[in-house]
Amino acid sequence: MPYFDAASSAPLHPVAHQALQASLDEGWADPARLYREGRRARLLLDAAREAAADAVGCRPDELTFTSSGTHAVHSGIYGSLSGRRRVGRHLVVSAVEHSSVLHSAASHESGGGSVTEVPVDRTGRVWAETYAAALRPDTALACLQSANHEVGTLQPVAEVAGACRAAGVPLLVDAAQSLAWGPVEGPWSILAASAHKWGGPAGVGLLVVRKGVRFAPQGPADERESGRAAGFENIPAIVAAAASLRAVQAEAAAESERLRGLVDRIRSRVVELVPDVEVVGDPVRRLPHLVTFSCLYVDGETLLHELDRAEFSVSSGSSCTSSTLTPSHVLRAMGVLSEGNVRVSLPRGTAAQDVDRFLEVLPEVVASVRTKLGAPVAAAGPADAAEFVVDSLGKLCPIPVIELAKAIGKVPVGGVVTVLADDEAARLDIPAWCEMRGQEYVGEHPAAGGTAYRVRRTS
Repeated sequence: MPYFDAASSAPLHPVAHQALQASLDEGWADPARLYREGRRARLLLDAAREAAADAVGCRPDELTFTSSGTHAVHSGIYGSLSGRRRVGRHLVVSAVEHSSVLHSAASHESGGGSVTEVPVDRTGRVWAETYAAALRPDTALACLQSANHEVGTLQPVAEVAGACRAAGVPLLVDAAQSLAWGPVEGPWSILAASAHKWGGPAGVGLLVVRKGVRFAPQGPADERESGRAAGFENIPAIVAAAASLRAVQAEAAAESERLRGLVDRIRSRVVELVPDVEVVGDPVRRLPHLVTFSCLYVDGETLLHELDRAEFSVSSGSSCTSSTLTPSHVLRAMGVLSEGNVRVSLPRGTAAQDVDRFLEVLPEVVASVRTKLGAPVAAAGPADAAEFVVDSLGKLCPIPVIELAKAIGKVPVGGVVTVLADDEAARLDIPAWCEMRGQEYVGEHPAAGGTAYRVRRTS
């Protein structure tokens, strides 16, 4: 069964498996002890730190192993904010950061701090000039991911890091998605990453704090990992994480070129094979293994279930697959279609024939889901009513958009369709539908029980 969700968690790399097995016999003792077994464990830990530091491009004494990438992000943010509290309590983040960053920002704001969220363009990319303009004299920390986890867009980290350095503000980079493809460029100050994203074992994160960065670890003091990660080190997992990071970076050039070709095939073919599809993310400045697209008139949860039945494991940012029934914050910030969203992220070694079979299966699966939901097959002809109201209150995505598509033909060119909806996804998907279908999105206003979205027919 082809596994196409490496961005969530990559399969364990063979080198990680070998290193994990080998170090289980040698790395079980306390590396802080001076007896033989402890010294042996310390040698393994030190060697892993040096290997990981070399892959990141930092000094070994700047790198800390944590219990997860999320822990690394939280520790990096809280430690930096605390270390620079005399400067101020202002935090800058991009609108498309990983939830671990945004949750930390929300916690900081609820505790009395201030947060500026830098917007992105329709490809999911921040502009370095816009980011630099968000920095203030009281900015204690700035955060920017190196590559987006949902749409694969690469961020201008080097330019933003340069602007932050000029302003005297440390930049924390979440490198979870990109570190497997090489070190992060630019004068960044703090970096966080997660081993299971590159094929290492789960439960190992990296936190790098450059020398000279003011940093105050939070929580009770602990003598391990420079006081930045409390608790006994999982040395076998750490050894496997470091070994696999070096291995995947050594393979990166060749595998990047191969996977980019497969992703290019998906990007070009999916819009030819499936009607009403939007491929999102930067088409050029992107991760080599990841592509995201959204399908009109499709229930994301049903689509993922049907693809799973066809033996393809993919993920989605659609609100239809979310327990909160809200679309992905990344897709929302980009202003792109969220319904029927599919993220394909290819692991190393993905076979070309698996991608070809996915492209064979996808059109049939999408058509089947659309038929079940009663999606329009063709637009209706011209009509005389100047206005038409669609009541979609109490209906979830993608039903409001499906009903809009059916209703647009009931008004003449210049006429207006008003959609009443209380599903949060409609706020994103109705404007996206208008852009895809060449209709004019007039705007929205509160209505009894929800929101009224107005669309003018232009063709």
